[in-house]
Amino acid sequence: MAAAATSPRPAQDGGGRGRPAPSPDLPKMAAESGGLKMAGGAEPAPAPELERVVEALELLLRPPGERGEAAEPGPESALRPETLRSNAAALEERLQRAPGWAALRGLRHAVLARAPALAAGVAGEAEPGWATACGLLALLLCLKERLAALAAAPAARGAGPGAAPPPSADTLSVAQGRAVGRALRAAVGLGLAPYLPPGVGQRPGPPAPSPPPPASRGARLHVATAALAELAQHPALGGPLLARHLGLLLAGLCLLGHGPAALSEGVSEAERARCREALRHILDRVYQPLAVRELLVLQGRPKQGPPSPGEETKPALVRAPAWLRRLCGQLLSERLMRPSGVQAVVRGIMEGTGGGTGAEAAAVDWRKCDVVAKILASCPQQCLSLEDYYRLVCPQILDLLHIQDKLTARQFQRVATTTLLTMAKEHPQLAAKHLLRPLLAPLLRCSETAELAEEDLSAGTVLVTEAELGSCVEDVLKVYVVGNDSSSLLLGSLQSVLGVVFSLYSFAKQNVSYLRSPCQQILLWFLEKSEREVSLAVLEGFAGLNSSVQALHPRCRFRVGSEGGAAVAVEETIGDEDEALYQKVSSEQCHVESLVELLSHCQKSGLAGDFFIRCLKALTRVAAEDEADSRSAAVPGGSLLELEQCHAGQRRKLLVLQLVATLCESVSDTVFTDVAQVEEFVAATLQRACVSPARGPGAAAEAQTLAMAMGLVAAMLSGAVQLQSSDFAVLKRLVPLLEELSRTYPEPLTQELAADLRIAICTHGAVSPGTVGAAADGVLGKKPGTGAQSPAGIPAGASRPGGGRAPSRHGRSSPSAPRERSEGQSVSHEPSTAGPTPAPCADSQAPAGLQELLVSAYDPQPPGRAATLRRLSSLITQRDPEALRLQEKLLQVFLENVQHEDAFVYLSAIQGIALLSSEYPERILPVLLARYGCPARGTEDAAAAVTRMKLGEVLMRVTRALGDMVFKHREPLVQAFLRGARDPDSALRASSLSNLGELCQRLGFQLGSIVQEVTSCLTAVAKTDPEAEVRRAAVHVVVLLLRGLSEKATEVLRDVLRDLYRLLKHVVATEPDGTTVLHAQLALEELDAVMRRVLFPPQALEKKIVVLP
Repeated sequence: MAAAATSPRPAQDGGGRGRPAPSPDLPKMAAESGGLKMAGGAEPAPAPELERVVEALELLLRPPGERGEAAEPGPESALRPETLRSNAAALEERLQRAPGWAALRGLRHAVLARAPALAAGVAGEAEPGWATACGLLALLLCLKERLAALAAAPAARGAGPGAAPPPSADTLSVAQGRAVGRALRAAVGLGLAPYLPPGVGQRPGPPAPSPPPPASRGARLHVATAALAELAQHPALGGPLLARHLGLLLAGLCLLGHGPAALSEGVSEAERARCREALRHILDRVYQPLAVRELLVLQGRPKQGPPSPGEETKPALVRAPAWLRRLCGQLLSERLMRPSGVQAVVRGIMEGTGGGTGAEAAAVDWRKCDVVAKILASCPQQCLSLEDYYRLVCPQILDLLHIQDKLTARQFQRVATTTLLTMAKEHPQLAAKHLLRPLLAPLLRCSETAELAEEDLSAGTVLVTEAELGSCVEDVLKVYVVGNDSSSLLLGSLQSVLGVVFSLYSFAKQNVSYLRSPCQQILLWFLEKSEREVSLAVLEGFAGLNSSVQALHPRCRFRVGSEGGAAVAVEETIGDEDEALYQKVSSEQCHVESLVELLSHCQKSGLAGDFFIRCLKALTRVAAEDEADSRSAAVPGGSLLELEQCHAGQRRKLLVLQLVATLCESVSDTVFTDVAQVEEFVAATLQRACVSPARGPGAAAEAQTLAMAMGLVAAMLSGAVQLQSSDFAVLKRLVPLLEELSRTYPEPLTQELAADLRIAICTHGAVSPGTVGAAADGVLGKKPGTGAQSPAGIPAGASRPGGGRAPSRHGRSSPSAPRERSEGQSVSHEPSTAGPTPAPCADSQAPAGLQELLVSAYDPQPPGRAATLRRLSSLITQRDPEALRLQEKLLQVFLENVQHEDAFVYLSAIQGIALLSSEYPERILPVLLARYGCPARGTEDAAAAVTRMKLGEVLMRVTRALGDMVFKHREPLVQAFLRGARDPDSALRASSLSNLGELCQRLGFQLGSIVQEVTSCLTAVAKTDPEAEVRRAAVHVVVLLLRGLSEKATEVLRDVLRDLYRLLKHVVATEPDGTTVLHAQLALEELDAVMRRVLFPPQALEKKIVVLP
């Protein structure tokens, strides 16, 4: 678009449309003479009534065949030239002879005397269309004069007290307004549209009649345009005219004022100047988004390629001429450069495009947002300075982020974000100055590098208000996180306020504040998008180990806001040194805990493991420094600078120790994501042990840490992780450290384990001494020296059906020993052919047939095993007394087969457990709930999670079988699923929430006193869980609750309904996952329907008949 000097903006009413403002002398465009006096100075005739003028308009546009009575008028296309001639003749006859029409005849004569061109058109009979257009324009000008006279007359006496005020005298009725609208449409269609050249103001529809010769086109276009422009000055006539015919009126004014002279022959230069003035006046007056939209239509579509096969039948519009495209670009730039021009341009393009739910509507919406962003990011050609353009437009772009209208807020925010990112790419320096700095101003104002003014240093001064801080954090979330552009400019600008954001996150974590989630998303986005070294340096800055981030100003503190947010205020100086030290230590402890909480969401990316390793390396340096300090005597009486450096060093050491301690307590065992991270962790621990062997008060802790690190290596070498040749190349970096540790460490057992680990690494696990297996069992939680349990629960050292014994778990064996052991166990379950042997888990008094079934339940072939499990299930269904007597043994068999990897086997086991539980729920359910809550020790996390999900399916089948009896076991079931919702495994969390939703349905949503626990868990998961599928499951449970309870929701969920509503609104506003947002919207719709039915119950029409005694 082009740009030009801005003009003063007219005053606007609440709807955005301009009030009548000082305008150019538009009546002079119609005629040079003024006033309504008759020739010779005679007084005007009595004014006609409004009804008479409207009747004359209807008479001119009366369809054929309606001569006696007034009927509903038809479209203008039905008026033939003969009809127009007859209607004009009928009007002239009525004006001349009919009683009561003399006043209108005199007013019409005065109007035509002012506009000779209109009078000539009315008198011309050769062209009935132009004559009718002139007649309509003359009557509309008469109507305007009459309305103005009525408005200037003294107001009528008001109605009595309590009555509605009467309408003003110049108010048109509904029927009159309809007639005036039809007259305007006919005047524009007959007097303006036919005289516009192709490509100027073209509209889809039937082709216009053939234009007259060029000699009269410009003059007639000027007459019609001048009359319409004069009509637009009156509110009653300008409203429908500008709302429906603004585009054609602008086209006529553009052609007359700015078009080529050849297209406006017969129009003087003074008249062209008045047309240009009228054009600017109308553009300044109308609703600005409407003006933008009409100018875009006038500008036309860009040059298109050949039409697609489906569009060949559509009538092609002539492309707008070059002069009109340039002019519309200039006028659009003027709209943009006005105050609030950015919002006007965005509304003009985007209004009417929202609300679509399909993929096609969403794609169109995205494309339009991108187009608007490119328009706003491009500096107009007429703008003299790029910086002036940015200075004017950038504040308006930031204001788009604060639109409160829910229907358009998302579109406006998308446009603002895309525009900001485009500007940042094209002109980074100007974007940083005029966009990013104002956006981050509230956070920069309270950072430690900010220079506070003297008046701001007084205690209690609020530097950043709650509304300002909350708006700033939300804007940062929209621009950086939702925009998701990881350019160096955006990352660098965000890093300058990251310390303040982290302090706010730590504050929100301690208090109840809605700012916790957006701050956490901002921090995690930066840590994910930045380079690994930058992220690690920022994490160290959060902990206070370096100055890579700017923390909160030392004189500033966050204060709890009244609306759930926070404000920044200057705190009083604490005179008590002990209190100041306590406050500082508490703040640092809180920051460390918040940092660990933040790292818990970064484990999958490996950032948490890298940071943990870096902290351990820092701890090694601390140990080396302490060792050096203990060897060298302290120099007494150092300088002040040396003392400060010494205190800073001591503070850093304490921070490192505190951080490592907190990380060891809080970080889960999944902090390391690959062998390389484990190797770095072990190397840091071994290096620290070599530099500073464990002795003194902390010797026990150091020895335990060293044992854990070496146990990790032993567990990997013992088969806990499938190691490749590349992994052994990484582990070989530990060989020098292990060799040094085996020679220098004071404890003999540690020396032996270090030597054995070195041998195992060098031989790629081919030689694995016994100490390696023992250390691996200690890390994995197994009891060393005990044999493996058989699947039926018999100790490995006991006799087996085959007469063999289980191999020892430890000893000098190859890494293939676990595989051989598992094969041996599988073979040992086969029944011996030598003679009958007792089956695993079978009672000695059990019949032989049942013993054979129990033995076959461990058949190595899945089909045979599944068939056996089905047979056992059928015995339970038939209530076989021998099978029911061994219910505990059967349960153990089924539970062990649940862990089988074959779906046919474990589904058969699940069916058997469900049948057994439905028969003996009091005995079986506690066992299942205990297994579901505490997985078997020694199993891998992934296998344990899968087994627990299978047990969850068992529990759900049991609840279906119990029916109404499930109410007795309501609380333990709900508590088990709530505990599962906090499991580290995301799949298990989602499965637990799904089971919880189905359980609520089975309970009829009668949760009783535990409804608070359920809603609190759902709220926490939906807001803080890092996995989208888990958040999706939590919101789905809320949907099930609201849908199942229906009208009872206001009673059952009375105490938590408001929390659920806030949760759903939060999810819709901030959730990045589209499916989760859809679930939340469904829940909101369900809640809206419930509340409507409660507040507005359906009216039942009843007739009561009472029989009197």
